Amino acid sequence: MAAPFAQHHGGGERLEFWGTTIVVRASADTTGGAFTLFEEETPILDTSRHVHRETDELYHVLDGEHVFVCGDEEFTVGPGGTVFLPHGVPHAHRRVVPRTGRLLCVTSPAGFEGFFRLLAETSRTGASPGEAYERASQEHGVTWLGDGD
Repeated sequence: MAAPFAQHHGGGERLEFWGTTIVVRASADTTGGAFTLFEEETPILDTSRHVHRETDELYHVLDGEHVFVCGDEEFTVGPGGTVFLPHGVPHAHRRVVPRTGRLLCVTSPAGFEGFFRLLAETSRTGASPGEAYERASQEHGVTWLGDGD
């Protein structure tokens, strides 16, 4: 069972890799495995089409304008907007103005912070991003798709 907790401004686990910063606001440990909450800070990259085997994602836009494509649907979402991306459905994300914006993301089940932890650890060793993403994707049930998949 999870214990109550509060996190104050500036708190959280900062994970940095190849110019991207993710701040884990609530982890599997702090939520008793219920969910993970993380913030994507700028500058961050767009994500190409991919699918999660088990992880649902709920994004809340804090800043910037973002385009989410999920299955055959496309959503343009600005500050205060929210979008749900269910597992098993291919999706992608891009910013209207590249490398701008901030997002909060809830993932369920909990544990997806491990994907970002692995990227952060690997980036410190000097390994290539491609190798790191491949390993993290395998370990966390993410399959990257081509444009026609």
